[in-house]
Amino acid sequence: MTTENSFDVIIIGGSYAGLSAAMALGRSLRKVLVIDSGLPCNRYTPHSQNFLTQDGAVPADIAALGKAQVMRYNTVRFVNGLATAAQSVDDGFEVRLQTGERYRAAKLMIATGLRDLFPPIKGFADTWGNSVVHCPYCHGYEYRGKNTAILANGDRALHLAGLISNLTNGHRTIPTNGEPAFTKDQSDILRHAGIAIMDQTVSEIVHRNGVIDRVIFADGTTLNLDVMYAAIPFEQHSAIPASLGCELTATGHIKIDEMQKTTVPGVFAGGDNSTPLRSVANAVAAGNRAGAMINAELVNERFGK
Repeated sequence: MTTENSFDVIIIGGSYAGLSAAMALGRSLRKVLVIDSGLPCNRYTPHSQNFLTQDGAVPADIAALGKAQVMRYNTVRFVNGLATAAQSVDDGFEVRLQTGERYRAAKLMIATGLRDLFPPIKGFADTWGNSVVHCPYCHGYEYRGKNTAILANGDRALHLAGLISNLTNGHRTIPTNGEPAFTKDQSDILRHAGIAIMDQTVSEIVHRNGVIDRVIFADGTTLNLDVMYAAIPFEQHSAIPASLGCELTATGHIKIDEMQKTTVPGVFAGGDNSTPLRSVANAVAAGNRAGAMINAELVNERFGK
């Protein structure tokens, strides 16, 4: 492996968390490689909210500005490509790209995000991130006072219902897409809040350019809506964390400590792949922390030797 292909740190994922980590490391003159496939988690949404100084900005614009600022640090290199494998080697880690290129580094950060698993509902993918959304903190203000549905069941539905309770007094409905999974106490809470529970299955989301008009249920009935929150399953966007032996939490996130360290020594993680708090602001904060902790670990291992 040539010195051109050897780095202090390789960051897999060049979106908000990865770029933020690269900036922190670049400012400490660490030799960093950022590998990015160009598929950020929030690519479906037209605007990013609840991020100080960038409220309402286009996500791609935030990322482009971030990349331009990071690349001012001449020890940081950026590669467009898909990292398909990583393994431990004597001096750290080796990462292989889909093209066959290989790179090595003493430390590895995984900032690869998550892949949302869309339900088989016609129109769902076309509205995801626009009027079918996942987070009241990211989208709730824009849909305040609107007719709202929550596509979820059980504890997750109750959690979302509480979060939107002060955002809208419009029509509020929970389509459970099957048998409701609420306790009596939970049902009583929802009923008291004026939130209807519907056990019908959603078959189609009718929309205009991503903006919901109504949903159609399997029995042919319809419900007029402005927004629908959806608690859908996800998986890790990359198989690399599992291949390295990184432990996952019960929710499917990469397990990290307060220093962004995974359960594999030398491997760090940040962003949506390691927290349920999915937002640009949180990803940037996690990346900044990871960059500082990686640098500190390198200092502790090398200083004075």
